[in-house]
Amino acid sequence: MSIEDIYSIYIQHPVISTDTRNIQKNSLFFCLKGQSFNGNTFASEALTKGAAFVVMDEQAYAVNDKCIVVDNTLKTLQELALHHRQQLGIPFIGITGTNGKTTTKELIKTVLSQKYTVLATQGNLNNHIGVPLTILSINNMVEIAVIEMGANHAGEIDDLCKIALPNYGIITNIGKAHLEGFLNIETIIETKTALYQAVKNVDGTTFINMDDKLLMSNADTINKITYGTTESADYYGKVISDGFLCKVFLPKTLTTISTQLTGDYNFSNIMAAIAVGQYFNVSIPTIQQAITSYQPSNSRSQIL
Repeated sequence: MSIEDIYSIYIQHPVISTDTRNIQKNSLFFCLKGQSFNGNTFASEALTKGAAFVVMDEQAYAVNDKCIVVDNTLKTLQELALHHRQQLGIPFIGITGTNGKTTTKELIKTVLSQKYTVLATQGNLNNHIGVPLTILSINNMVEIAVIEMGANHAGEIDDLCKIALPNYGIITNIGKAHLEGFLNIETIIETKTALYQAVKNVDGTTFINMDDKLLMSNADTINKITYGTTESADYYGKVISDGFLCKVFLPKTLTTISTQLTGDYNFSNIMAAIAVGQYFNVSIPTIQQAITSYQPSNSRSQIL
């Protein structure tokens, strides 16, 4: 069965399930495999629990005509997500980085949601399975998608960009954390900056921390909006000491933004959200209110 045929089924059943413990009725169940499990063995259970169709890659477990047998279930999931992405004419903001990508994603979602219907990656579902699932959760009500992309081995961001097709991008930073999945820091840089190349390929726009010399040096030929503490940045601000909590002052608009985020290290995450919000025509007072009211999830950057 072709991806177009499977997509026609998806349009009728636009919910994807991968776990029979929380399967949704009338969903498409994808029989994924892991190191210690084979999703094909749950095909019959998925149908019994209400799945409309099952996508699988082992004929031996097919029980009826509701079982769609493909060569590779994971690859089919990714191809289906790509096909769905190609039907969507909305901004896709890709976010990656060594640190801060989840907080930045949540801040951007919070700011943009004041004006738009926004769908963002849930939690840290930012890998080769999570990104396709996120894309396939986008319906025609969504106006902007914010897609977090993580990497634990060389080339992974490039692979994810080929599915998500971002036309906007943010790299929060590039460091040596998680080095075990890469040969060296140069490989990490090449892997992360694949996001810049993907955005450049579609003549898109990146948002870059002007204070980060490494990021700036890899963005010479890319359309970019800059932010940071440098006055020549498109959006610049200053950190105001406020004990444990990060507070930001925007000199151009004489605006002070209090936050519930701890540590000055969150300054660049906050400035990224301000830059994205302003680019998409969210007013400074609205951005101020959104960031001030934002409460970190999962105890990220909170005082406990």
